Amino acid sequence: MFAHVERHVDALKTNKTGDERQTDAEVFDRQTLMLIYDFMTGGLIDTIHYPVSTGKEGNVFYATDEDGEPIALKIFRTSTSTFKRVSKYIEGDPRFKGLTGNRRKIIYAWTNKEYRNLQRYYEAELPVPEPIAFRKNCLLMEYVGDEDGPAPQLKDVVLEDPTDTYDEVISFIIDGFKDAHLVHGDLSEYNILYWDGEPIVIDCGQA
Repeated sequence: MFAHVERHVDALKTNKTGDERQTDAEVFDRQTLMLIYDFMTGGLIDTIHYPVSTGKEGNVFYATDEDGEPIALKIFRTSTSTFKRVSKYIEGDPRFKGLTGNRRKIIYAWTNKEYRNLQRYYEAELPVPEPIAFRKNCLLMEYVGDEDGPAPQLKDVVLEDPTDTYDEVISFIIDGFKDAHLVHGDLSEYNILYWDGEPIVIDCGQA
């Protein structure tokens, strides 16, 4: 099983630096590889190509499905530092009231939380990546970008008319509260992508 997965996970190939190998060990542990295998046998993923970003809680990878269509795979790390960072947001969310358990159980709940938040934003027709599926600490969603690379973060974009983008972000905050009943909780130029002239909000787990 693991040989099959590794053949389709370009991110696990050799010729890497020490830091890259350490990242692989943290992200692609045995249980996560089993989840990726389930996604593959379910037809949701064919190949994981390369990392797109490394965040505080997890890593995002560019992947393709069986039809060659791009998708994003976000893998939440199950380390103690990630657990400490996210557990306070789980404890404060009434949707997860009374949740107790070990480190992995909390991380799995966090993945569930981000997926459900994306669903609520997306169903309210707000600019977020479309959520596709999640399982334990793995989240599949729409890839924002093209074959040349992911959409840039807003912090790296020079805007011709920043007022329009500012208004769109303010509209996201207002409509997110009114229509999705969510407040993002960590909205900044680091958590907004810019694509096709529009801001796309990401990292919605803290909402």
